[in-house]
Amino acid sequence: MDLAFGPYVKFGTIVKDHRNADRKPGNYSPSQMVGAKRRARFGMRKEEARSICTSHVERNNLTIRTFMKRFNRLTLGFSKKLENLAAATALHMAYYNFVWKPSTLKGSTPAMAAGVTQRLWRFDMLFEEVKSRYLQF
Repeated sequence: MDLAFGPYVKFGTIVKDHRNADRKPGNYSPSQMVGAKRRARFGMRKEEARSICTSHVERNNLTIRTFMKRFNRLTLGFSKKLENLAAATALHMAYYNFVWKPSTLKGSTPAMAAGVTQRLWRFDMLFEEVKSRYLQF
């Protein structure tokens, strides 16, 4: 974490205890969480450990699996080329952050809400930006 983000990140771990965690093949029902231990690791004070959660990461993973079928479970919708995976993931992340307007942000994009850009992008604008920077035709 230190090498990737330096002093700009707060990092902690959470270890969840589950009941009925022994799953049989073909059973996709979730097990019941009965407890969690949080530990501040890097850039966090001990009293901030209660803020450690996995909900943001789990929501992001669900969004990725929903919009990019190559990440869906039990499917064959993927490419074996790493370059194709990287391109599809980059396009999804750019679209999600600069073009898509979730109803919770009242007409703005996540990039606008974070202060990364002030303009509302369209897909054709995003594609032209990618083409001009990364694709040589």
